[in-house]
Amino acid sequence: MSETKQASLSSFRSYVSPDKVNFFERYGFDFVMGKREGCYLWDMDGAKKLFNCHSNGGVFNLGHRHPDVIAALQSVLNNLDIGNHVLLSSHRAVLAKVLAESMPGDIQYTVFSVGGGEAVDVAIKLARGYTGRTKIVSAKGGYHGHTGYSLATGDDYYLAPFGPRPIDFIQAPFASLSVLENIVDKATAAVILETVPATLGVVVPPREYLGEVRRICDAAGTQLIIDEVQTGLGRTGKLWGLEHFNVEPDIVVIGKGLSGGIYPIAATCFRPHLQSVFKDDPFIHISTFGGAELGCAVALKVLEISSQPDFLRHVKEVAARFSKQMDSLLERHAGFLVEFRQLGMMMGIKMKNDLCGPALTKAAYDNDLLMVYANNDRSVCQLLPPLIVSFEQVDEIMEKLEAAVKKAKTMVPIVRIKEGLAGIGKKIKQAWGS
Repeated sequence: MSETKQASLSSFRSYVSPDKVNFFERYGFDFVMGKREGCYLWDMDGAKKLFNCHSNGGVFNLGHRHPDVIAALQSVLNNLDIGNHVLLSSHRAVLAKVLAESMPGDIQYTVFSVGGGEAVDVAIKLARGYTGRTKIVSAKGGYHGHTGYSLATGDDYYLAPFGPRPIDFIQAPFASLSVLENIVDKATAAVILETVPATLGVVVPPREYLGEVRRICDAAGTQLIIDEVQTGLGRTGKLWGLEHFNVEPDIVVIGKGLSGGIYPIAATCFRPHLQSVFKDDPFIHISTFGGAELGCAVALKVLEISSQPDFLRHVKEVAARFSKQMDSLLERHAGFLVEFRQLGMMMGIKMKNDLCGPALTKAAYDNDLLMVYANNDRSVCQLLPPLIVSFEQVDEIMEKLEAAVKKAKTMVPIVRIKEGLAGIGKKIKQAWGS
């Protein structure tokens, strides 16, 4: 390890998070980001090169430092800055118009934010403000962010360290229409769902599911919020993942990939009736950095690239190549690998138990793949490479993944033994009162 990298780890430990550094060092994962380009990341001392199959949940749909996205930002740097959120902006207006034209149904308006969590907060504020109701229904195991209302929609795991769940935030099992129908009532402001919940383990619902959720919402006068933060912008082979499900929501939330991995920007897009929330006071919601004009230029280029028919065709073709090779991988490792979940390039690998996800994450890293297990179902590893991946790079990923699976299969029994010994040790200490 170079002295420069050691210094970076030391500074991160001292001034950012000692516990993160300790965690990564403990598991031999002490990678510090250096050069990044296309589908790859390099450690800052150049000793390790990772194929990015995490993509930060879709931030890097177009890979790292896409030249057209960088050029779009550079082209406006001489004239623009963030802008002023109080004033009118032609750049926000143009981006909002393009978003409206890309959306299903009559979605017309956009409020811009910095990140997906803030955009979810806006969506919930719109639903509550319009309906005059407070009840929000979300899915168990779903994930919409770590702040404010978005945190309140998540599992207790994320909430418990910071206090109890706020009143009127209710969870239902994902894809269970019977439970949802019993929960949604005349007091429900909104149902919020991810098109395909990644943190739950890339669970692809039946094609009729979201349409039936729409029916339930309509019967109760409830707003339907669809979170496209991870499934949007081509990830599923269509510009918006919800296009697979024949549904027209009231509100769509976009984030991550809209940034092009270059400039943070997110959006809450909604139908005309919800604009009435701002009628009496158009300044009732503000975001200092939301819709930064520099970010608008980046997002316009991302939308231009992601909506091209050739681009979306490529995503589908690459997804088909993954599907074929994954079928073969599952056959060779039956018993350890259980299921391949896929909607386009929204992919997850289901394994036999919840020790397997962390084991495969580590084994993949050791074989130069950056993959992360689904935190709300650790038996699943997410597989989310950039959408620009070539056929040859699919083969490269699968070769590395094969080696990682073989290693993970040897790791899981050891992890189970260590966990068992730790449990025994804990019981001994409790018995002896020490």
